[in-house]
Amino acid sequence: MDKLFSTIIKETIRRKCKSPEDFDELKKEICGWFGVTTPRNADIRDYYEKRFDLEEFPKGSTLRNSESLALGRKRSNLDRKIEPWKGIEKLLKSKKIRTLSGVAVVAVLTKFYPCRGKCLYCPTESKMPKSYLSNEPAVMRAITVKFNPYDQVQKRLRALEINGHDIDKIELIVMGGTFSDLPKKYQYQFIKECYRAANDYPNNRRGLISTLADEQKRNEKAGHRIIGLTLETRPDALDEKEIKFYRELGATRVEIGVQSIYDDVLMKNKRGHTVEQTITATKLLKDAGFKVSYHMMPGLLGSSPKKDLAMFKEIFTNPDFQPDLIKIYPCVVTKNSALYKLWKKNKYKALNNKQAEKLIYEIKKIVPLYVRISRLIRDIPTTSIVAGPNISNLRQIVQNKGVECSCIRCREVRENCMTKDKMVLRRIDYNASGEKEIYLEYSSPDGKKLYSMLRLRIQKQTFNIRVPLTLNVDAVIREVHTYGKLLSIGKRDKKSPQHAGLGKKLIAEAERIAKKEFGCQKISVIAGIGVREYYRKLGYKLQNTYMIKKI
Repeated sequence: MDKLFSTIIKETIRRKCKSPEDFDELKKEICGWFGVTTPRNADIRDYYEKRFDLEEFPKGSTLRNSESLALGRKRSNLDRKIEPWKGIEKLLKSKKIRTLSGVAVVAVLTKFYPCRGKCLYCPTESKMPKSYLSNEPAVMRAITVKFNPYDQVQKRLRALEINGHDIDKIELIVMGGTFSDLPKKYQYQFIKECYRAANDYPNNRRGLISTLADEQKRNEKAGHRIIGLTLETRPDALDEKEIKFYRELGATRVEIGVQSIYDDVLMKNKRGHTVEQTITATKLLKDAGFKVSYHMMPGLLGSSPKKDLAMFKEIFTNPDFQPDLIKIYPCVVTKNSALYKLWKKNKYKALNNKQAEKLIYEIKKIVPLYVRISRLIRDIPTTSIVAGPNISNLRQIVQNKGVECSCIRCREVRENCMTKDKMVLRRIDYNASGEKEIYLEYSSPDGKKLYSMLRLRIQKQTFNIRVPLTLNVDAVIREVHTYGKLLSIGKRDKKSPQHAGLGKKLIAEAERIAKKEFGCQKISVIAGIGVREYYRKLGYKLQNTYMIKKI
């Protein structure tokens, strides 16, 4: 990683790249030689600043021939002296999109542990978390700190901060495969260290002994609060006991590897779980108030583009599914997978780029406006893909074709917000996993700009998590999110929807609906640790990891 960053920086300075487009092309060129995907600008900048402090790139330093990828150039050109160049700092500015969804996203990776899965398509690399490759950007960052959760969080916060992003409100995403298959002691310790890293930042207090409860309590009023925690797992790994443990950790969203809703496809790909287990896991999570994200994999062995499109239509309309978010990862063949052997024997044919583009185009036309398409392709380097879609900018290609996508991500207001924007309150009721879901949003009159949204679940039975989380609450707010420029805690900005109090208005409307229309006497919120103080100010009290209010 260090050699990659060093080469990118030296070549950028030597070539005097003028535009972000030129810089992106340079990064792709160099990463092609290293056989890795292009790293994030924030990580390169972090390395750049530290190394200048250490005088790796001192004034008048010489670029050695062995460190340049500009092959075939005259030596005199390669050996000329390089001056530190301020232009590189502008090029290394990360995209504003990092915090324009209203939160600062911090992704961390757990270390390798055996997984129960035997999936055909899953790449298996020594000492890497199952399904992850060592040349993926997130993995490369984790490797540099030996998968230490404390260092991963602090390093990512620094990278975001030096690029001008507010980092007060953090959405923590824990990657690394099936979280439930990790040893419980490791799970506990890993999450505790993530909270501690946020609490300590910008100070580094490595090695301090504390408990998870201590760090969660600190985080409620910390300068950098974890307002959401996402965990990855499999449908067959979830039961009431596991979901209760997730809540003790502070989790608010769960991403489950659904991949397909056809049992014959699941069996052919050796997934090891059934569609019925996906349906059960979805209900358990929603009844407990979690946001549910599906990982879907079109192009699997035994499927087809036609069958895949029918699958997405089914999950968007069948009440047994109805995910809140989806990540679409078209199946690809990598050398270190069982699927590679079948592909070599012509027993499997992967989707090509054209088929993937057409399928995504059709999916975007039918996605409900209350679903968020978080990702459209895995960040696997093209050098590792033997067969299957290998376009990293699939979302942009599809958008350029003029598709009208109503998903949350495509409508988030980001920075396109004016103080005089007209907003209307919209409501959609639908049935999901045996109960009533109510989706509320503040959006522009034409619905193309989304400012704020809320998910309310009405349950005429008590929470399905019976031991010992029974709260006797009929209504649960599963998500409240206001988009636009992230504001620091306590700060105000008239150009950001976060200034307008839209979240409070949606919560008040949810309370009204729960009481007046459904006769509920209590309402609960599956609040992240760092947002508990916000709900206390609205009259909510902490009970069994949830914020509860009588209405």
